[in-house]
Amino acid sequence: MSLSVVWNNEQEQFEISDSLIALLESILQKAGEAEGINSGEVDLTFVDNERIHELNREYRGIDRPTDVLSFAMNESAEDEPEIIYELEEGETLEDVPEVLGDIIISVPRAQEQALEYGHSLERELGFLFVHGFLHLLGYDHQDEASEAEMMSKQEHVLAQVGLTR
Repeated sequence: MSLSVVWNNEQEQFEISDSLIALLESILQKAGEAEGINSGEVDLTFVDNERIHELNREYRGIDRPTDVLSFAMNESAEDEPEIIYELEEGETLEDVPEVLGDIIISVPRAQEQALEYGHSLERELGFLFVHGFLHLLGYDHQDEASEAEMMSKQEHVLAQVGLTR
């Protein structure tokens, strides 16, 4: 089994190309290798600013749009129902990929940030994706040291796939 991306496009402003998905899959492989994660599934959804604003308000209590949200499957809230997976006929537990979590990216926000930082949209989407992936693994950036650690890991992965500033 390997790391895989299952993606969904819920926005209409930007066409999600096969080459972009291939790039993000490559980023996922490199980030997984760096973290010692060699199997699992990441669900990625591209949304607009309105949708990410709703999700940010609902799940984080922050009433504004953001660029990326991550929801790790290994975290659970007290009142959250247990997830039960029903196996298909002939399927075994070894056939079921471990879902690491969901990453939601606002494409319009990524476009704005790419212009602001003077780099490509692909680089910005790659940055947001690896950033979200690290959050799924439990990394955070609440203080300078943890932010520096995350930034270093992100830049290392992006350099491996040629997405430098």
